[in-house]
This record gives sequence, structure tokens and C-alpha cells, in this order.
Amino acid sequence: MRSRSPLRPAAAGITIAILAVLVLAADQLAKVAAIDALPPERVVPILGDFLQFYLVRNPGAAFSLGEGVTWLFTIALAVVAGVIVFLAVRRVRSRLWAVVLGLLLGGVLGNLTDRLLREPGFPVGHVVDFISTPWMMPAIYNVADMFIVTMMVAVAALVLFGLRLDGTRETRASRSAEGDVEAPAEPGAR
Repeated sequence: MRSRSPLRPAAAGITIAILAVLVLAADQLAKVAAIDALPPERVVPILGDFLQFYLVRNPGAAFSLGEGVTWLFTIALAVVAGVIVFLAVRRVRSRLWAVVLGLLLGGVLGNLTDRLLREPGFPVGHVVDFISTPWMMPAIYNVADMFIVTMMVAVAALVLFGLRLDGTRETRASRSAEGDVEAPAEPGAR
């Protein structure tokens, strides 16, 4: 089986940008629809206890933790977005990494948009959450959160399986070769 050639820098960046914009748009449209159609803080059963809608505005992180430091989440989201953009421009040549980072960036930008533009205002806006799956976890989340969580799992899997940002695979031989190159010489060794 032949391997594909690496993505060109522009192709990687375009892939990441397109996917990020699509996820951002889906997230923001879903939030607008939820705000327009759902009563605040009341369960709306969609599929019994399997899927419910419950509209809340979350000032904190997951499970409303850190409600008093919302501005820190804004900074953290901006830093993550910046790192992904940096990687997109400088390092990503793998199609799979481009897809994963594009979807992750879209999720990050979805919640960052809420932090920047929603009430009570810049940079402490509350994130709109409305999806509830009580059988799975007691959290209420949104489309952006789903992409953030699933893509972080995908990042972990890519790292675990040794796929590098440039599309090459890390092997035991490459790890030991890199270790030999990076290992400092012992004192007194020639």
C-alpha cells in the first residue's frame, strides 16, 4: 500500500480553516435555535431520558466550575485557538491531524465566541448549553463541547498510535534513533 504525500502547508491550513468554520457555524446556529425555541432551565424531553434539552447559560467550565473566573476560560480558549493556528501554519502536514485540529478549533471557537459576545459581556460571556444526556453524564453541554471532547480523545489516540503532525509514524526504531542523537555524551567518553 502506497502512502500519501504530505499535505502542503496551504492545504493543511485551508482544511483546518474550513472545518473550523463549519463547526463554529453549526454550534452558533444550534445555540441561536435553542435560545429561540427552548424555555430557560426546564427539561424538554426529546427521546425520553436518553436525550433532553435544558437551556442554561454557563458562566463556568464543565459542571459550572469556576464561575467567578470566567475571564480565565476566555484566555485559555484563546491560547488553545492560537496554538492550533500556529500548528496549522507551521507543522501540520497530516490529513488526519488537519481534520482533527480543524474540528477541535471549531469547537474552541464556538465557546470562545460565547465568552466574547454573549451576556454579561466581553470577556466574561456565558456559554449557552442545552443538550442533556442524563443516562450518560449529569452535564449539560453544546455542539462545541461535543467537538472539543471527541477531538481531544482523537488527539490522544493520534499521539498514542505515533502519528506525527507531519504525517510520519513514530516507531521504536525512530524513538531509539532520536534518543541516540539527543543523548549527551558521558563525561570522559570519546
